[in-house]
Amino acid sequence: MRLAHGTALVAGMLIALSASSLADGLRDDPDVSEVVVQPAAIPLDRQDVEGVLGKEVRSNADENMGRVIDVVVDRTAQPRAVVIDFGGFLGVGSRKIAVDWSLLRFDAGGDGRSRISVELSADQVRAAPEYKPAKPMMITSSTTSASQD
Repeated sequence: MRLAHGTALVAGMLIALSASSLADGLRDDPDVSEVVVQPAAIPLDRQDVEGVLGKEVRSNADENMGRVIDVVVDRTAQPRAVVIDFGGFLGVGSRKIAVDWSLLRFDAGGDGRSRISVELSADQVRAAPEYKPAKPMMITSSTTSASQD
């Protein structure tokens, strides 16, 4: 009985070794190997690009408007809005609003750091409809009042 168990173990090892050798042989066979085409790469200078997620957003009056937590793109991959987490402290009491991408300005500050500003006042942001992921998106899109003629 002990011999049969040892024989089965040796046979299993031989089968595994044979399968491994066969796989190695197939990888070396030019007819079986895959041709991997390297994708094109576009070099970007780190000083010319920067991510926006987590960036602070300021008003034109230099008020802190919150932080960018998401970028909304349309079906053609064009940015349509940013979701800003506005107000609160450490996530408590904050509101999320979606702001039209065209209201954002990306500027280099005097200290060389980039700055995102939005053409809305703090009062306009407070009055904006709240963004809720499970609901239809309402994008705050204009600084003009609906009551103006």
